[in-house]
Amino acid sequence: MTVDHAQLAALGDSTRRTIFELIAERPRSVVEITRKVPVSQSAVSQHLKVLRDSRLVRAEQKGASNVYHIDPHGLGQMRAWLDRFWSKTLAAYKAAVEQQEPQ
Repeated sequence: MTVDHAQLAALGDSTRRTIFELIAERPRSVVEITRKVPVSQSAVSQHLKVLRDSRLVRAEQKGASNVYHIDPHGLGQMRAWLDRFWSKTLAAYKAAVEQQEPQ
């Protein structure tokens, strides 16, 4: 399993992480997001494009505006990739504990 480097890069920016976390709370429009972050609406739109292109969020047309949601497929790919490291870490921890247990 490999992860798209665009996903890691997208979340490497603190403003995009904040936007992603806001959308994770509930679907939001650009206007709602702009009210919560200290950047212009144009900058929010640019950040959302990066998140969309990296398949972390998706847009749904609602009237004259888009509402942004977490993209479960893209996020699932990233989670599966990260879980691989978690499993390895737990296995290494278990082995270390077992080596230290009194015989």
